[in-house]
Amino acid sequence: MATLPRYPSLYQINTRVWLERLSREAARRITLADIDDATIDGFAEKGFDWIWPLSVWQTGAAGRAVSRGNPQWRAEFQTVLPDLTEDDICGSGFAIIGYTVSEVLGGERALAQFRARLTRRGIKLMLDFVPNHTAPDHPWVKASPEYYVEGSEDALAAATQNYLRVDTDRGPKILAYGRDPNFPGWPDTLQLNYANPELRAARIDELLGIAGKCDGVRCDMAMLLLPEIFRRTWGLRPEPFWPKATAAVHEKYPGFVFMAEVYWDLEWTLQQQGFAYCYDKRLYDRLRDGHAGSVRGHLVAGLDYQDKLARFLENHDEPRAASEFPWSQHQAAAIVTFLSPGLRFFHDGQFDGARIRVPTHLCRGPVEPINQEIAVFYSSLLKVLKNGPFRDGSWSQIQPEPAWPGNWTSDGFVAYAWAGAAGSGHVVVVNYAGNQGQCRLPLPFPELRGRQIRLTDLMGSEVYDRDGDELVDRGLYVDHAPWHLNVFALQVH
Repeated sequence: MATLPRYPSLYQINTRVWLERLSREAARRITLADIDDATIDGFAEKGFDWIWPLSVWQTGAAGRAVSRGNPQWRAEFQTVLPDLTEDDICGSGFAIIGYTVSEVLGGERALAQFRARLTRRGIKLMLDFVPNHTAPDHPWVKASPEYYVEGSEDALAAATQNYLRVDTDRGPKILAYGRDPNFPGWPDTLQLNYANPELRAARIDELLGIAGKCDGVRCDMAMLLLPEIFRRTWGLRPEPFWPKATAAVHEKYPGFVFMAEVYWDLEWTLQQQGFAYCYDKRLYDRLRDGHAGSVRGHLVAGLDYQDKLARFLENHDEPRAASEFPWSQHQAAAIVTFLSPGLRFFHDGQFDGARIRVPTHLCRGPVEPINQEIAVFYSSLLKVLKNGPFRDGSWSQIQPEPAWPGNWTSDGFVAYAWAGAAGSGHVVVVNYAGNQGQCRLPLPFPELRGRQIRLTDLMGSEVYDRDGDELVDRGLYVDHAPWHLNVFALQVH
């Protein structure tokens, strides 16, 4: 099994939409077993260390019926697909009835073949684990209703949006919809009760089963299981689940990776409970807001924390980056995001400039034209990320200094240094502001003193020759247009 670099790259694919498109293009059914070698070779050539095919697990008729019958959701689907049909609505991939691979995608054997082909190219496979809830027609609902949070007639009357009447093998019950404490319940799910030790044991068994099929899991809304969050939501206080669950999996599969979808500044908490990576939504929000100072402040954290953050500009939950960020800011945000330490997390369609986010309830997406300018930019960025220093090197943030007394525009810059083996060095500098700006960047490379240094921009055509003493002592002088960026490779000239 290939060893991952310190800073790997992950590519997320909406599996059902992807295979539907490939099937339509091929005029025949394509499953995970039928993906051609060119596609898998392409993953390796682009430098991806992880492939995450979203929504491969079995979903059921109950979740599908809710997706098709919910007027609000259906209105959203109609904006994504003006020619929407019933068959396009296959139900949320997070309303799961069992952790076996959907036969529509090729079943267990197809996934195993897909994984083996990735492994031969040094790529690892990540899959979903949805810990908080199941679909309403999961077998446990009938056979083990005690695994779920139970409501009452009073609770149902007070909050009809959060409870459902169900028939079980132990008679009729009122069970809670899965939910985040800040929002109404998800009506295509039922809430698992982590205060029940038998449920916790059953979930660990499921995780062990999943871990035999892949190299890592992305855990949906992982913070909802934390005892204090669960108590605030349901009035029940379970024992901590994640430390025991991750330890049990790591005992059998030592290299297995857990990635958490997590919010509310709970990233560090979950890192301490066995998660190799946690979503960095804070960086995304600060980049979207456009304030360089808050971005720099976020990046002051120690590498023991930052190395375990998954950094992204879009995913299946967030708006498409091409629709959320003006193009100049989009480029600048991508450089800041993906040349920071941590896991680089990309989403299918991002490289083509897709603008329409496809809900996870759909198994068909719109056909959008490729934005060639965006495609060229990401092609260059992926080539940069294949350089050794950006995968295994040493990162440090450079504090921009005013280019002259009273020049406030230095506050708009974000800059990094990357040091690799054999003295190779890179400098990343972004004017993350909507105004022209100047600054000086003292470079943390004392070995440059006494030498002439050539700076070559790997993302553009700029080339500069500078005195090494000045670069280290006074700093690299930068004068940038709004949102302008450079990724400089440093060479003794």
